[in-house]
Amino acid sequence: MAEQSGGTQTPQVPPSFVPSSARRKTKPSGVQSSGDMPPTFSTVRKASAGTKGVRQHQIRDSRSPSTGTAPASIQPDPRRVRRRSAGSTSNAVVSAPSQRRSAAPSEADILHKLRPVQTGHDTGSHHPQRVKHRHRVWHWMLALFTLLIVTAIVTVFTAWNWADSRLDKANWLTPHPNSGGTSWLIVGSDERDKSGLGGTAEDTPGFRTDTILVLTKPIHGPSSLISIPRDSLVKVDGEAMKINAVAQLHSKNALVGEVEDITGKKIDHVAEVKFNGLKSVVDALGGVNLCYDQNVSDQYSGLTWQAGCHIANGDTALAFSRMRYSDQQGDFGRAARQRQVIAAITKKSLTPEILHSPKRVTALADTALRSIEVDSKTNPATLVSMATAFKSATGPGAITGSVYWTDPDYYPDNGIGSCVLLDDARNAELFNELAAGTHRPGVVGSLTEAQNAQ
Repeated sequence: MAEQSGGTQTPQVPPSFVPSSARRKTKPSGVQSSGDMPPTFSTVRKASAGTKGVRQHQIRDSRSPSTGTAPASIQPDPRRVRRRSAGSTSNAVVSAPSQRRSAAPSEADILHKLRPVQTGHDTGSHHPQRVKHRHRVWHWMLALFTLLIVTAIVTVFTAWNWADSRLDKANWLTPHPNSGGTSWLIVGSDERDKSGLGGTAEDTPGFRTDTILVLTKPIHGPSSLISIPRDSLVKVDGEAMKINAVAQLHSKNALVGEVEDITGKKIDHVAEVKFNGLKSVVDALGGVNLCYDQNVSDQYSGLTWQAGCHIANGDTALAFSRMRYSDQQGDFGRAARQRQVIAAITKKSLTPEILHSPKRVTALADTALRSIEVDSKTNPATLVSMATAFKSATGPGAITGSVYWTDPDYYPDNGIGSCVLLDDARNAELFNELAAGTHRPGVVGSLTEAQNAQ
């Protein structure tokens, strides 16, 4: 290390070769460089390595004299000398341009590339993969949503056609002008179906309407369910008769016309429940809860009942709704029990036990649709609307009861027996309020008034 290219020792020893005990301790400010690279382009790493080599040479030649000053080529440029402390990176000597270009990207550059674009404009320099992934996910979600919508439409259309094809429709309606709200006429008849239970349609010519109910849904206000006694006296073409015989002796249109005369309102839709229809629907539901506070053993209806509430099957529910001879209130008590059966069926049909079972819903719908006859304008949507009106009319805040009468045991001259003579004026006022939605909730009718008077 102390030899020159000519093989002779230089008369002067650079300061860096002076033993550490004889020279002033200073922080290294420069490095030895080769002749073809200026000291200004030396790197920190090379300076560190050169210092280590110089120190090793010092140990081997510690007995060499140290005199003179360092050559000019070894002297660092004072303008390039910067203080450097341990762990400092800001004071490191700037590396060569070629080294700076090949250096690894800084943490700031990496974070800048990962930071999402805030302006929403794509510069085209880079497009993160996760943005493309989000686009693919969105396309899949849109396709799935479209598929679900199409499936729902097809399902509704199929269900609509399925239900509508099972509806037994007949000509019930009259040309009576429209009135406020919507009114349904629900009749329960002893017209047999073809099941063989209780006779057949061929065995029983015609039919009589044991149950006559008017369901009214106003535009605003509570719904109502009002019964008309089967023995109510009416006149058809000048002939006095009980209302339950009108359809048999005249026509279904004639029966609807008589109900419209009593209520003063148009009947918009009709549903006739056949003899075995009630039984089949109750059995499809697995029974309904019914209550009656008297012990009954009625030979006419076949009802055997112990006072209290019980789960009734189809046969029991049918007898429950038809029994009247063992009821002190007669036909009026029967009308009240018929409303109770309808309310129980509606309530059970809307329970999670039924609605959460597609198999039971399908079986119930099929049974119900085969057990009723409707007017020519009724469709599945009409039946759904009627069901919701039923629920409202049999729940809290509803209006139930019967029509008003002046004489519940009236005998006309033609010998048709005991009839109910209706109060036309009060009934017209009642149905005007029901259609307008202005009647207060509660139980209405002459029977209720008579009971309250006792």
